[in-house]
Amino acid sequence: MKIDRLIGILALLLQKETVTAPELARRFEVSRRTISRDIENLCMAGIPVVTRQGKNGGISIMENFRIDRTLLTRAEMQDILAGLRSLDSVHGTNRYGQLMEKLLAGSSDFMTGNQSILIDLSSWYKESLAPKIELIRRAVEQKQYLEFAYYAPQGETKRKIEAYYLVFRWSSWYVWGWCHTRKDFRLFKLNRMEQLRMLEETFSGRKVPMPDLSNERIFPGGIRVEARFQPGCKWRLVEEFGTGCFQEQADGTLLFHGDYTNEENLISWLLTFGDQAELIKPEELREKLRETILRMARRYESGTKEDTR
Repeated sequence: MKIDRLIGILALLLQKETVTAPELARRFEVSRRTISRDIENLCMAGIPVVTRQGKNGGISIMENFRIDRTLLTRAEMQDILAGLRSLDSVHGTNRYGQLMEKLLAGSSDFMTGNQSILIDLSSWYKESLAPKIELIRRAVEQKQYLEFAYYAPQGETKRKIEAYYLVFRWSSWYVWGWCHTRKDFRLFKLNRMEQLRMLEETFSGRKVPMPDLSNERIFPGGIRVEARFQPGCKWRLVEEFGTGCFQEQADGTLLFHGDYTNEENLISWLLTFGDQAELIKPEELREKLRETILRMARRYESGTKEDTR
């Protein structure tokens, strides 16, 4: 895109004393004529770019404009690089790193030895997520409808949406868009989307509100939970809810208090602790959990009998 190229050229001029038109043409993979028009556009935007002919000539910014030669501080540049590299961790590519190399030509110290922040946004679902992210990005850029099967607690539905934002939140990827089924904006989790395809049909776009990314929106509360955990569960409670979620009792057990999303998720979560957790409240969910455990026990008893026949 033209604006990306102009920003890239400006960044190079601020980082280097002089660059040549052929060098810029090679770096941004355009013709010298296009570079000449870009330089004219920068001048029209108020950037005092000058060109000099001859052996030591080239393109540069006027000396008196170089009070501050950098648009960003070293720390800011390193944070940008860390963020861009984190996107490479999703795609399994190096294209964002290559983008930064173009913008930071002549400043290789930003690229390697001085990185103090490493971010990995990939997950167990990397192989299935990367193609979805790429397809959704193209749909957003080209304003083409997306269609997919969506799996939710209420059941499986077919959806058609106008995609506007890709969102990474709470270690999961979402797409924010206008749903033609619900006639409203919705947040869809990529791991629940299957049979994703981009339609030929395009849309004109609409005024888009920012998605509500509050914890209450993505993880709605409403269930006040009291449970007792064995001491060995402390690390998981700290990791998932923080140190303020429990009080250590005289016998070493941990009395947990917190809000949870829904009944099914709560029961599933407690079962992952095996016999190391006991739900105290709500009492009606304690009874449901007891019935679930009894059904599980009967199923395993039945399986054992069938295996021994």
